[in-house]
Amino acid sequence: MRYKGYTARVDFDDRDGIFVGRVLGVRDAISFHGETVAELRRDFRQAIEHYVAVCAKRGETPEKPYSGKLMLRVPPDVHAAAAIAAEAKGESLNHWATQVLRRAAITER
Repeated sequence: MRYKGYTARVDFDDRDGIFVGRVLGVRDAISFHGETVAELRRDFRQAIEHYVAVCAKRGETPEKPYSGKLMLRVPPDVHAAAAIAAEAKGESLNHWATQVLRRAAITER
C-alpha cells in the first residue's frame, strides 16, 4: 500500500481476524489495522495524517521514507566487476547500479 510517498506492508492476523499494516522505511513505528480492505486503507491514510500532524505539532519534519542516497560496501571484486559492466555499457556506475537495483526490486515484488 502507498500513500503520500509512504509504503506499508500488510499481513493478516489470523488469531484476531484482522489485517495489520506497518509503514516501512521510517524509524518511527507507524502501524494500522482493519477488518476489511476499505477499513485498512482508511486507517493507513489516517495513520500517515496523524504522523504528519504530530510532527508538525512538535516542530519536526516528518521523516521521508528514503532520501535517494544509498551507501553500500561490497567486496573489491564485485566493485570492479560492476564498474567494468557499467563502463562496457557506456554508463556511470551510479546509473548502471540504479537500473540493476530497479529491475531486482521490481522482480521481488
